[in-house]
Amino acid sequence: MTETHWPTNYWPENVAFDVNDYDRTLFSLLDEAANDYPDQVYTVFNDGTQTFAQVKDKADRIAHFLAANGIKKGDRVAIFLPNIPHYPPIFFGILKAGAVCVTCNPLYTGSELNYQLKDAGAKAVFCMDHPEFYPTTVEAIKNTDVNTVVICNVKSYLPKFKAILGGLLGKIPKADQYEPDHLFFDQIVESSKPEPPKVDIDPFEDLALIIYTGGTTGVPKGAALSHTNFTYNLRALEEWGRLQHEPDGPMEQLRKGGFHTYLGVLPWYHSFGMTVCMLAACGTGSRLICIPDPRAGNPPFTEVLKAVQKYKATIMPAVPTVFVAFTNHPLLDKYDLTSLMGCFSGGAPLPPEVCKQFEAKTGAVIFEGYGLSETAPVASANPTIRSGRKIGTIGFPVPGTDIKILDIETGLNEMPRGADGEIGIHGPQVMKGYWNKPEENEAVFREIEGKRYFLTGDVGHVDEDGYIVITDRKKDLIIVGGFNVYPREIEDMLFQHPKVAMAAVVGIPDSKSGEAVKAYVQLKEGETATEDEIKEFCKENLAGYKRPKAIEFHESLPVSPVGKVLRRKLREEESNQG
Repeated sequence: MTETHWPTNYWPENVAFDVNDYDRTLFSLLDEAANDYPDQVYTVFNDGTQTFAQVKDKADRIAHFLAANGIKKGDRVAIFLPNIPHYPPIFFGILKAGAVCVTCNPLYTGSELNYQLKDAGAKAVFCMDHPEFYPTTVEAIKNTDVNTVVICNVKSYLPKFKAILGGLLGKIPKADQYEPDHLFFDQIVESSKPEPPKVDIDPFEDLALIIYTGGTTGVPKGAALSHTNFTYNLRALEEWGRLQHEPDGPMEQLRKGGFHTYLGVLPWYHSFGMTVCMLAACGTGSRLICIPDPRAGNPPFTEVLKAVQKYKATIMPAVPTVFVAFTNHPLLDKYDLTSLMGCFSGGAPLPPEVCKQFEAKTGAVIFEGYGLSETAPVASANPTIRSGRKIGTIGFPVPGTDIKILDIETGLNEMPRGADGEIGIHGPQVMKGYWNKPEENEAVFREIEGKRYFLTGDVGHVDEDGYIVITDRKKDLIIVGGFNVYPREIEDMLFQHPKVAMAAVVGIPDSKSGEAVKAYVQLKEGETATEDEIKEFCKENLAGYKRPKAIEFHESLPVSPVGKVLRRKLREEESNQG
């Protein structure tokens, strides 16, 4: 908890410096929404809707099913799904069973998913009925502890006429064949009672989620997060956010009970989309538009624009590349986006010109924030009032959070105002630690004045007005469209190619995704290879956003005296060429 007010004269009016009332389970959000707004729509998907009462009923049945299938308190259950309406009831159902959600990127290859399932020790997985996602699941569960697979088909969440028409035309995705012991979502829901098991949960101590991130070394590791890491974050966002609901009306907190409609354009397996969209919609009794593929349509992102207009979306959390895609969309003027009121930007720096153009075309306000998977995720944000924002900064710590700028060498000494240092975060949203990684935990946590601070690896300072500015980031991290890409993971994969002697990966500027991955490859003596050959190898082993956009062959790569490849030199060469 913060004991002193953040040192600024620009703290937003009527916003408290601290929050309470978050000592509760994460699934209590759904129970309360179902109690307060039972008939209010929660999920919207291709005109099919589910009320809060219906989602709670399914979540209770899923919890009953999991308990009946041997899932106990603390067991891990994986969700390998895009943003489809099955996600919220599965998510809350896992928590109601006392288990821990392991959220998995639906773009993962079999080997990437296999690593995550093994590391987490997942005992069950929910996947999509799809010609690609399901076979990936079948491959990924080999040599893991997974003994229960539940297949989710979208047909049951479509309006009846669309489901019939889609079935007749073969437009509803489904796998070619199924393993005989795998189960179907609709069947387990229908055959289970809406009676979750009685589980004693300590919201502060017991885990709700394991979200995988690169951490400090690039090796994927699970950020282990408790129930209150998220319930606190939602309370802090509720206190922080102020919007003008009518043109000449006052600035007020987000209205509850169906006033707002959240656009689910960010993936829910990631903490940003999960907390600021899927969970925030539930916590405010709002509608949630399921967008499984934001790039859908011709040109890309057209279907998202249609969804904003059709369902009158009011809130849109997004990464800068989404705002860029909207602003530069050739058909933008054909759609009415004036329903948008508030947009939360994170994941990468937001270019001021993009912010200006987007707000001019929609009338919405964008406020930029900052956080990490390890902080569930929000740690700081700009005020949601235009006059209080400072574009190009990440604002102030959200209520109840403390941020220090610490010396880069030890992470123990606070730097003076204006001086750069490593950003350290203390607050109820900071994770318990990395899953089964004690050495990593020792590296990223510091005890300062009796408080536990998480070292982010990002470098920044506090300016003269009290706004936090990020000046650098983990030097080797590449951000592709808001997704973190860690060079070591790609390099390790490239080293597995029989012709590759050495490889190095850096980020290069890209107009569409902010940054793109570029690989520098040194072949083994006497070998020859083409760029397409290496790219094909990457395609087989890496999710799309991790794949190198460019491959450059070198006779030798720059190395340090101890033989470590100098990515810094490669970045400098790339910059000089530009």
